[in-house]
Amino acid sequence: MNRYTRRTLALEMVMIAVGIVFAFPVYVLVNLAIRQPSDTSSPIAPTTAPTFGNFTGAWREAGLGGALINSVLVTTASVLIVLAVSALAAYPLARSAARWSRGTFLLIMLGLVLPFQLASLPLYQTVRDLGLLGSVWSLVLFYSGLQVPFTTFLYVGFLRALPRDFEEAASIDGAGPFTTFRYVVLPMLKPITVTALVLNAVAVWNDFFTPLLYLSGSDQQTVPVAVAGFVGQFVSDWNLIFAALLISIVPVLAVYLALQRSIINGFAGGLKG
Repeated sequence: MNRYTRRTLALEMVMIAVGIVFAFPVYVLVNLAIRQPSDTSSPIAPTTAPTFGNFTGAWREAGLGGALINSVLVTTASVLIVLAVSALAAYPLARSAARWSRGTFLLIMLGLVLPFQLASLPLYQTVRDLGLLGSVWSLVLFYSGLQVPFTTFLYVGFLRALPRDFEEAASIDGAGPFTTFRYVVLPMLKPITVTALVLNAVAVWNDFFTPLLYLSGSDQQTVPVAVAGFVGQFVSDWNLIFAALLISIVPVLAVYLALQRSIINGFAGGLKG
């Protein structure tokens, strides 16, 4: 029977302190987002007369409606393509013992070592030649290539820890490699798939540099670019700015909360099979 010791108490106090540290910026963000513009008290002081008009003003003035649609479209399409390509690529890389498998895996891993900024100019020229500048599909194409090495690395590590018993049984029953992957392997990849989904979605959603580069000069923009432009235009109205920031994090936060259990399983127990 476990006893509640002083060490347990100390650990709980440390965890509570860490939780407060992380929760404090969120409190300030929400507190200022619902504060009246005329209230000039300290950001730490609780708001006595909250208002939700800041969200309406931020939504209208920053054009967050179209930006949210673009961000959702880019994030959804990019993540689905990345997950499909990475999972299909990782299966033969993890299961094959041939020399080409190791060489191909190391070649893909170069994408984790080389920063994409080194190829910004040729990538921009390629997107321009394809006629995709100013289109959200240029972002989908970019992220679909950028995130594949990292996601493939996650899948390969997970697959190498999985037992091959079910795959061998399916092979004995006459199933081909693709059928085995679809009906046997893919269901076992759920923990790492959810984890990769959230990590990629957060990375794509929060990216600022790429949309600023490829959508510059057009009326298309994503949420980070819209919020950044809003800050420059309404730099003195911090209530609207914080309201816009709060709106921008709600979609990703909702996805994380909905998939929280699967994410924890993917990090903590997924590699154990």
